[in-house]
Amino acid sequence: MLMARMDQKLTAADCPRDIQTFAPDISLRPRVQIVCNPEAGGYSAKRLALLGDAYARHGFDVIVSESSPISPFVAAEGVDRICISGGDGTVRHVLENAELRTAGVAVDIYPTGTINLLAREWKDATQPGAFVRVMVQRCPRKLYPVRLNDTSFLACASVGPDARAVASLSPALKRRIGRLAYAVSMARQFVNWQRPQLRVVVDGEPMDCEAVYLAKGHYYAGPWSFAPEARLDNPDLYIVTLRRARRRDFAVFLLAMLVGRVGNLDNVRTIKGRDVKIDSVGALPLQADGDIACMTPARLVVADEPVLI
Repeated sequence: MLMARMDQKLTAADCPRDIQTFAPDISLRPRVQIVCNPEAGGYSAKRLALLGDAYARHGFDVIVSESSPISPFVAAEGVDRICISGGDGTVRHVLENAELRTAGVAVDIYPTGTINLLAREWKDATQPGAFVRVMVQRCPRKLYPVRLNDTSFLACASVGPDARAVASLSPALKRRIGRLAYAVSMARQFVNWQRPQLRVVVDGEPMDCEAVYLAKGHYYAGPWSFAPEARLDNPDLYIVTLRRARRRDFAVFLLAMLVGRVGNLDNVRTIKGRDVKIDSVGALPLQADGDIACMTPARLVVADEPVLI
């Protein structure tokens, strides 16, 4: 993956010959549509205005629109670039727009959500001016989305205690205290602990477990990783199962993740795959990129071709 430092100027000559850069011809007054979610935990009208000013200084006409689970994204007519200002959930909702994914429109992701796993892996700048300066000169990046029932996810997914915590999360508390709201909800799960049985089938191979974690990208819930080899630009999906998920098993799993030793746990199995089915006796919540995406049963299939953004 080609990356550019904030102080590094990347030109068309630096990009592979079969990939066209997204640098605009300012004589044509290109248009950028900035898409935000006002309900997101890190939303800031001031930062949004600074982002728009930064694009304007690079010769763009700026359009601002909103996207949320109840207000789907609609691409403005004639835009040359989309900038998604939000967290991983907002990015997922916008990229599900089929027309956007086939129109050849440049897509930038400006991290302003509660947790921004995509931007963390790509090491994108957070200062608006530096962010735009790099984005308009960079080469496209590959991203392999994962189809999940009638939706999709980009970075990580799970069925387990954390998914139940996301399902019981208070949106109002999330807006007020950000990612700490997840810790509050998780604490409640420890009081009323559950151990449902799961059947996971990876590329035809079945296995039984009490919790399952799926990594398409490197990071999970911030700067941690349960599958260090997973990458957004790689088509492999990493599946991590916990044979037992008692309170102490889950606590050990979290501790191992913090120190990078998940692979050393006897209770954990890691396998790579492209087609995963998850079933349970009763319907269980499945979280994807920090939001509840569906209930089990679920099927997850990695896209054959990447999206260039």
